[in-house]
Amino acid sequence: MKKTIDPIEANPLSSLDVWEDDVLERYPDPESIATAKKTEEYRNYDSPVRDTVREFYRLNHKYQTYEFVQEKRAEYLQFNKKEMSVWDAFQFLNQLVDDSDPDTDLDQLQHLLQTSEAIRADGHPEWMVLAGLFHDMGKVLCLFDEPQWAVVGDTFPVGCAYSSKIVYPEYFGANPDYSHEVYSTKYGVYSPHTGLRNVTMSWGHDEYVYNMMKDHLPEPALYMLRYHSFYSQHRENAYEHLMDDHDKEMFRWVKLFNPYDLYSKNPNPPDWKALRPYYEDLVAKYLPATLKF
Repeated sequence: MKKTIDPIEANPLSSLDVWEDDVLERYPDPESIATAKKTEEYRNYDSPVRDTVREFYRLNHKYQTYEFVQEKRAEYLQFNKKEMSVWDAFQFLNQLVDDSDPDTDLDQLQHLLQTSEAIRADGHPEWMVLAGLFHDMGKVLCLFDEPQWAVVGDTFPVGCAYSSKIVYPEYFGANPDYSHEVYSTKYGVYSPHTGLRNVTMSWGHDEYVYNMMKDHLPEPALYMLRYHSFYSQHRENAYEHLMDDHDKEMFRWVKLFNPYDLYSKNPNPPDWKALRPYYEDLVAKYLPATLKF
């Protein structure tokens, strides 16, 4: 039976962009990327600037069940909602500001350009620059009337026990899977070291953009897209028991990517007029003229 969500709780927030954190392996050095403030000032969930951050995670942890995720995958991974050019999609995305993110109030394209420009400045491959530009494109889900708690925020496996390393773990107590006979166990519906390709993650923009881009970018870029919000693993190693050796190798790329996502945030918007020719050429090299959403 499909779970009914209180309409008052379905869309309590008005805007969007999240999380990101300290990196366990410091390549590159986060201090070389952070320009707006000290690295320890980022990802502050104890006293976030906006009160909506804590409320966001209360709803996210209450409603992200295994059943809910399966329903959303079936609904959205058909990509039959809308078709747009890449640049129209960015304008569509620019209507959002992310309530789960305590670190920025910039519109989405500005944050994406800050991320991709920081990657480009350090001389990384162009496919990684493109991953930086597109890593939050999946947030367009909010513009299809999805509540933010079903689009952004830290991601985590569903169908097995929720880790205490996830931000605000106390809120999982209201989730029906928390006391489920199978889903509450360490491995749940999975087997030891099954590999993340066999693990269902909480629903949100990471999984959505990964599926959108999976035929266009190399595997390291796809790992960056799919797991950049999986902080309980790439920061805390909370789900090592589900990962295989290939995941562990690929997560070197996720850890390389994440400081750019977090520490490039600053209040100064990039000069889109000057940057546009470079990014138009880059997008045309890897992607079709239009994207399906």
